[in-house]
Amino acid sequence: MKRLLHRLLIAGFSACAFATLAHAQLSAPGPFNTPAGTLQFVRDDHDFVAMLDRDVIDRFDAKTLTHFDETGAQGDTVSRVLVQSAYGPVLYDLRRQPPLVQHVRTAMTVKRVFWQPDEVVMQGPEGWFRFRNGTLTKLTSSKMTYH
Repeated sequence: MKRLLHRLLIAGFSACAFATLAHAQLSAPGPFNTPAGTLQFVRDDHDFVAMLDRDVIDRFDAKTLTHFDETGAQGDTVSRVLVQSAYGPVLYDLRRQPPLVQHVRTAMTVKRVFWQPDEVVMQGPEGWFRFRNGTLTKLTSSKMTYH
């Protein structure tokens, strides 16, 4: 029994440590407070519409809503969102007004996301990728540590 409790404790600590490194996948449509306004995703026939303060900023095709969010220090605002669409990820940078919307246009399923100040690092089935300044780059072995 003592050994089982020890294993469960180790597993719990490992899960907590991992959760702080990668940002979780969400399916909530919002609304989300952002520096640029209030973001919400709305289903429109076969598409989803990204709306900022009731204005349409983007439209993307997806069967279900899946996104990864970068939250502020207090966790009360969302500054960037990476959405999984049918044609590849879409990045919404909501730190500016108007927000920056960039479609990656490479079909991939994102598993994990690490937010960096000027880039997004994501894991897909084919490995790790960096999306920076509108360019997607496959990462090779590196000594860089992402948090």
